[in-house]
Amino acid sequence: MDLISFEEAYTMVMNSAIEAEAETVAFTSSLNRVLTADINSDMDMPPFNKATVDGFACRRADLGSELELIETIPAGKSPESRVGERQCSKIMTGAAIPEGADMVFMVEDSAILTSGKVIYRGSFTKDNISPRGEDIRSGDRVLESGRLIRPQDIALMALAGHTLVKVSKKPVVAIISSGNELVEPPERPGLSQIRNTNSYQLMAQTERAGATGVYLGIAGDDEAATFEIVSQAISGSDIVLISGGVSMGDFDFVPSVLERAGVRLLFSRINIQPGKPTIFGIHEKSMVFGLPGNPVSSFIQFELLVRPLICKMMGYHWDPVIINLPMESSYSRKSSDRRALIPVNITGNGYVSPVEYHGSAHISAFSNATGIITLPEGKKSLEKGEIVSVRQI
Repeated sequence: MDLISFEEAYTMVMNSAIEAEAETVAFTSSLNRVLTADINSDMDMPPFNKATVDGFACRRADLGSELELIETIPAGKSPESRVGERQCSKIMTGAAIPEGADMVFMVEDSAILTSGKVIYRGSFTKDNISPRGEDIRSGDRVLESGRLIRPQDIALMALAGHTLVKVSKKPVVAIISSGNELVEPPERPGLSQIRNTNSYQLMAQTERAGATGVYLGIAGDDEAATFEIVSQAISGSDIVLISGGVSMGDFDFVPSVLERAGVRLLFSRINIQPGKPTIFGIHEKSMVFGLPGNPVSSFIQFELLVRPLICKMMGYHWDPVIINLPMESSYSRKSSDRRALIPVNITGNGYVSPVEYHGSAHISAFSNATGIITLPEGKKSLEKGEIVSVRQI
């Protein structure tokens, strides 16, 4: 297949997204899920005129007078008496304002006379009343469909009385690593072996993206075994991620295995660094990515292609956080034939500094980085002070 641009690859992936079904869950279990129906409030908030300070509720016209104290109103208790001329009620923050009162002055601006009456000693005071419906009116939409649910949104659900909410089902992502050289993390690698890092990195990225990851293990460099595990993954998941076995080596079986399993390949090479040998195809049951075996490449291609796909399937438009800042020093690269993604840190004084980076196997560089910057095809260098866009990772 021809080498294609990242923009072409991204469009093909996003156009292949299949909308996830909806399900109803308890609002307490909805964190990081995506709403599929609006949530409207069933009442005004606040539901009554509410005191915003501890103090004394009275008529503003009586501020210069000695005021008779007629009751104390704690939060959660309804007022029993109407405030009349030259009267006041002691009131706590959050309590309902009694009829007749149009303001509350603070305790620290008051004095209790020997007669037991209250007098205002301040020079100016606000009303210190939050009126009914000031925040939300009954029937108002408080959360819209397509929102990724955050902790503060769960507070709004509780406020609006919505204890059951409709959300998108989490896409199921099957994860496979490929290669005889791989051993699992508890094992000590032998000669010519390395620990399997990609699967656990991809599982964590999948969870962060809001999907459910299912790890199916390591497929050795055997075409029949690879076909078996790939077929299992396709039949039981919405997305399949296979890391390794996608290049041009004698034991890189993934492209041929995918085609044999009924996957229609849309692309196999992207003009980007790292991640050039990235494969994507579609099956009637699943969407399949063949990701490069180097951990930086698989990390980057997940963030660029898989994460947006997962979000779109759940009905959520995800935009990465991007900050425009100046370079702390100049930077150059040897070749500019591909778009390059460079790991960087944002310094304490607001500059961008590339981290030490030895290539797509150097995953520890990305552990030390806070973002990535992009050098487009044809651009070899960045000058000190040049403004760059830092994508948070």
